[in-house]
Amino acid sequence: MELNASYTSLVAVGDSFTEGMSDLLPDGSYRGWADVLASRLAARTPGFRYAKLAVRGKLIGQIVDEQVPVAAALKPDVVTLVGGLNDTLRPKCDMGMVRGRLEEAVERLAPACGTLVLMRSPGRSGPVLERFRPRMEELFSLVDELAARHGALVVDLYGAPSLADPRMWDVDRLHLTAEGHRRVAEAVWQTLGLPAESDWREPMPVTPPVRWATRRVDDVRFARQHLMPWIGRRLTGRSSGDGRAGAQFDAALGTAFWITPEDLDAPGPVAGWRRLDG
Repeated sequence: MELNASYTSLVAVGDSFTEGMSDLLPDGSYRGWADVLASRLAARTPGFRYAKLAVRGKLIGQIVDEQVPVAAALKPDVVTLVGGLNDTLRPKCDMGMVRGRLEEAVERLAPACGTLVLMRSPGRSGPVLERFRPRMEELFSLVDELAARHGALVVDLYGAPSLADPRMWDVDRLHLTAEGHRRVAEAVWQTLGLPAESDWREPMPVTPPVRWATRRVDDVRFARQHLMPWIGRRLTGRSSGDGRAGAQFDAALGTAFWITPEDLDAPGPVAGWRRLDG
């Protein structure tokens, strides 16, 4: 890892964790940690290019088949790859298949980019995590193994108590809030060798405990609005990502495209992006 390195392009591959579910923008799109990271990289690198290919609900096989070849063809400075967790949350999960497809992804992406970034994803504290913890930890052990074998970087969010705090998670209990995305972006930023701007591991401020009655109301709302629809999709073989493509993927052409800051001369945070063709 080069300290204070410079990166001119970023491609984000994965599922809803990278797409940025729950951090909704006025235009109906989602701003995830990869978007926050891209904006920060663009602010320090003239001509920076970005493409987010991640799509909610995608399993590792879909990520490898639909996103990995497209990302490899772009030949970016940095690729972030986070996938396989949706598979581990399925009742019937073939971990051997997950291992094989993730290996395939890393073997394809590592030589096609300057830096490949893998991740040990965070987990919200609670009974759901405990049920699936063995599969998750098997997945993360594979991530470490592949990173060592192929020279990739690993961002360890799983070992950060700050990101296990329920207040970092949206009402669906599956996706991070804007503050959670900001912290993940900072974690990746530091892993890339860039100077720290905040302590993403810092615990949230202590607040009074939520009343029992309020927790029960929240549990009922969560079950009705999020848990039952999620179970329904699992039982019927549907996905929230069916029919969707990545933000910078042109489905009509079957190719990805770059975006770059609208105003290349404006200092500071990126106010908007424009598409680059050709």
